[in-house]
Amino acid sequence: MSILAENTEQVLTESRTMRAATVERTDVLTKVKALALLPDDVHATTELVANYYEVGIETIKSLVKDHRAEFTENGYSVLRGADLREFVGSSGDLTNAVDPKARALAVFTRRTILNVGQLLTGSDVAHRVREYLLNVEESASTVARSEAVDRAELAALQMRVLAAAGGIVDAKWLELKARHVAARALGEEPEVAPEDRPLYVPDFLRGKGLKKADILSVQSWFGRRAAALYEAEHGERPGTRTEDTARGSVRETVAWTYAALPVFEETWNRYYAALYPQSPAQLSITDGAA
Repeated sequence: MSILAENTEQVLTESRTMRAATVERTDVLTKVKALALLPDDVHATTELVANYYEVGIETIKSLVKDHRAEFTENGYSVLRGADLREFVGSSGDLTNAVDPKARALAVFTRRTILNVGQLLTGSDVAHRVREYLLNVEESASTVARSEAVDRAELAALQMRVLAAAGGIVDAKWLELKARHVAARALGEEPEVAPEDRPLYVPDFLRGKGLKKADILSVQSWFGRRAAALYEAEHGERPGTRTEDTARGSVRETVAWTYAALPVFEETWNRYYAALYPQSPAQLSITDGAA
């Protein structure tokens, strides 16, 4: 084994954080070597774990003693009394695996067995388990890096388009869109104030109980009436943005946000509430907010 590989493996044996990041990969165990478990196919005894790693039972016991808290966190337990009787009674035939006179039984889950392999030195099987884990982790990291690069390149292109749209479409909408693009590039959820979330006429009408055919019939005039009310109340027309149509053309549309919800409600009450009396309670500005 090269010095580089040896040092990398040492990081795994010495870093609990690194072990926690890979302890879910219990599939590695059966890829390295056949794994024998108790009849419940979930647990293993200290002897079975020792046999898997081809070391003595006392070696496993010593390792557990040194890392008891970590093993317990990953499913290791010592059964006694009623817990032991219940386990023996529900786990199938344990005649060849458990001493019927035993007053306590240490059991390992797959996670704990893998945890042993992360820590155990002096075992060729444990060494192979760590090598496999590190290879899997490196492959996952390579994929993650590639996806991150793809997101960054797409975000850069989108940001250039947004920058070119400055002065053409609504500044608030541009800022909101830029926040979303930047967050996706970083693999994060965008932080958006509830009142700045996009508000779409079809969604509002759907929330009022209108069916698809009614929405298609109403939405155009609803938007125009809402824009007229907005202009009357604010002294200016609402901001706009562009969007692609189903036919592939581009059209200009109002960049509504939840800040304009009161205008939507007023438009609804003035022109449509009497026509659709079955509509549910009105939306809240925080509806759908995280």
